[in-house]
Amino acid sequence: MQTLRSMRAAARGQWAAWLICAVALLSASPRAAVAQADPSVRQQAAAWLDRIHEAAQRENYEGVFVYQRGNFVQSSRIAHYAVRGEGEFESLESLDGQPRKLLRHDDDLYTFVPERHLCVVEKRLNRDAFPALMSEKGEQVLSVYDPKLLSGDRVAGLDAQVIELDPKDTYRFAYKLWAEAKTGLLLRVQTLDASGQVLEQTAFTQVRVGVPTQKSSIAAGMRNTNGWTLVRPPVSPIDMQAQGWRIKPDVPGFHEIRELRRPMAAREAGAPPIPVDQAVFSDGLSTISVFVEPAEKSSRKEGVGSTGATHVLVTKYRDYWVTVLGEVPQATLQRFASAIEYKVTK
Repeated sequence: MQTLRSMRAAARGQWAAWLICAVALLSASPRAAVAQADPSVRQQAAAWLDRIHEAAQRENYEGVFVYQRGNFVQSSRIAHYAVRGEGEFESLESLDGQPRKLLRHDDDLYTFVPERHLCVVEKRLNRDAFPALMSEKGEQVLSVYDPKLLSGDRVAGLDAQVIELDPKDTYRFAYKLWAEAKTGLLLRVQTLDASGQVLEQTAFTQVRVGVPTQKSSIAAGMRNTNGWTLVRPPVSPIDMQAQGWRIKPDVPGFHEIRELRRPMAAREAGAPPIPVDQAVFSDGLSTISVFVEPAEKSSRKEGVGSTGATHVLVTKYRDYWVTVLGEVPQATLQRFASAIEYKVTK
């Protein structure tokens, strides 16, 4: 939702540090449409959103993209190959700051952290990392967004169709998407506030689409981990309702997509890890996570914060700390937090 969202979501080996940092967080864009939001525009927009969703998985592409939030800029190199009968192979490498490299075959994800000589091995959970932004079909996304088809544009030397998605309510931000004209591959995305100001954006600066498959180095890198310390974070599905939690926010479009439990290292050396439960909600573009952890021996503080389009809210509920985080306005997080109920189970 940073960071490059693609890098943050993948680097779950440092999840605890990321969450702590999130808790500690205490250029206008042209919008003139060339077509009105009539049924034909909606149909065309839905088709473009489906193409964006499919192209990120089915096309071969290589390039460099940049994530920008205020004065923060981070670039990454990506290579993606879809091999018939063998699935997806992907390499994602950060080009700024501490080096990180992610190798993926379908949902098997290896994150290499050179300064610690560490390799985190896990299953991919998030499927909404650039350019695979869409997590739902176009029609479902358009149940909460109104589309506009804007004038064509060029990104990284490629012709693009521009689609603007304006929220039908105040619970989410607007988006502008640049889809490559031939394949539908997402070339740029901007998140906009209610006044049309860009909160954050990710865009290819260089990209080649339809390149020959070069999966061998990715497959070899995932096999050859000699000399690396392999870490497999224990992540397990959980039924939070069976644990006594009920999270039913009255926010249109958002539905729960998964519930997980992760252990977070305790502050005291030798103390057992703290179980942290996470429920993730999505409207097809925006995601919201609700984290629940025991308040005992925790030094958290209540508060709110934001960075770019990502907002965070921390509140205490009975004997638990609840952290709500997502790429939505702060009022939406408040609505989620106020909908949380807990009933002690026997």
